[in-house]
Amino acid sequence: MFQGQKMKRVPVDEAMATDIEEGQGTPIKDRILGEAKKQKFLIYTLLGVIIGGILGCSLRSFELERDTITVISYPGEIFLRALKLLILPFVATSLIIGTASLNIQKNGKIAVRTIVYFTVTTFINVAMGIILVLLIHPGDPSRKAQVSKQFDSNQQDVLDGLLDIGRNLFPDNLFAATMESTYTKYTNSTKRIGMIDKKVDTRRGTNMLGIICFCVMFGSVLGTMEGKKRAILDLLNVTYDVLMRILNAVIWFTPLAVGSIICGKIITISDFGLVASQLALFTFTILFGFALYHFVIAQAIYYVLIGESPLKYYLKLGPALLTAFATASKAASLPITYKLMDEKLKMNPKVTRFVLPLGSVNMDGSSFYLVVAVIFIAQMNNIALGVSDYFSLLITATFISMSNASIPSAILVLVVMLCGFINAPTTDVSLLYAIDWFLDRFRTPNNLLGDCYTIAVVQKLSTKELAAADMLELNEGYVNPAMTVITDKTEENGTKNNHVV
Repeated sequence: MFQGQKMKRVPVDEAMATDIEEGQGTPIKDRILGEAKKQKFLIYTLLGVIIGGILGCSLRSFELERDTITVISYPGEIFLRALKLLILPFVATSLIIGTASLNIQKNGKIAVRTIVYFTVTTFINVAMGIILVLLIHPGDPSRKAQVSKQFDSNQQDVLDGLLDIGRNLFPDNLFAATMESTYTKYTNSTKRIGMIDKKVDTRRGTNMLGIICFCVMFGSVLGTMEGKKRAILDLLNVTYDVLMRILNAVIWFTPLAVGSIICGKIITISDFGLVASQLALFTFTILFGFALYHFVIAQAIYYVLIGESPLKYYLKLGPALLTAFATASKAASLPITYKLMDEKLKMNPKVTRFVLPLGSVNMDGSSFYLVVAVIFIAQMNNIALGVSDYFSLLITATFISMSNASIPSAILVLVVMLCGFINAPTTDVSLLYAIDWFLDRFRTPNNLLGDCYTIAVVQKLSTKELAAADMLELNEGYVNPAMTVITDKTEENGTKNNHVV
């Protein structure tokens, strides 16, 4: 067909423009249908929310019997029970595989700095989430003034709360930790009036602190057993794949489950306007927190650790951040992120190719959202949390967000888990599905920004190690095909700088 013809390379943008001018471009209808297929889970979930809301509002005028409402909500109840069933083994295998696969000895200080930075920024986001959700109190603004009183009345359990964290970090029975956690129980003394007796007791709910601690220790030690770890890792990887397939299958029942729960919830809600205002205030809290971290805290961390204005670096990340916003997927923005790091920002590929794949455990935006959502649901149900509960949430949410699955609305699966951790009703999580599709667009850029700033910080702190590694490769006569060294001159002083690209 093309014999005797010379092929001319045309830039992509120019080719697309030519096709459109000649009427040969993809029809708008086909583009819309193609995009709809990619976003079909989101569309189905929104339809479930809308249909559930319409049915719920329509049935509110009828005085339905309790059994009828139970049957309406039953599909959602089964869905939440299935999620709870899968969450614990999924998180356990994910944490063990992640810690065992990270070879600290091989990657040395770069790996340590990356993990420390990931953990610190995640911790900052969780702490910021707890502070904001307590200050704004979106679950019930009328009770915001009571927060300080609640802390005053619980001052005596600060020490006990810290001790409870230690007890839960190291449970005396791993199997019991999957069903119950330890806490200090206060009772009025029977011996003296006004005195309070306390004892260490257990309560129903998974001890996530103990599970996380054991999995991290197990995975870390397993990672050091070079020849022997392969068999166990293979088994865990197969287990993880099986759980992911089951979880993916269960997730596709989300539209039906969400519609079911929302319909039943609307029927039983006494004050629909109050719930709407609570969700609006929750949305404000989330967006305010995202903006605060994205434009203030992250930039301040960059300036302190690198000693330069972050503006130039941040602006060059624009295409990647916009892609993350448009697709609500960090994975979808990775190709353009790699390209920006190599071509525009001239970052060292050794750091880029180590940090970005590992970035799946760095979820700054998700960790903030997770803790705010859990406390919000507790506030909606007037569940009083003590100091020990907030400390436990601070630690648990920091590490549990690192096991975020690559499935639609995965963060809400973790919200279900942590609601069980503080004995909050998981059915209210369904209300968040109505707005999660919108908030996810802002959550993903924060997750990606954390990875990109990690690259800059780790490269700055690892200058000596990177130079030594490059020198070693040159001495051994090895040149990484993914890296070439180019020399340019700076405009300020004319000195030569070598960039590995």
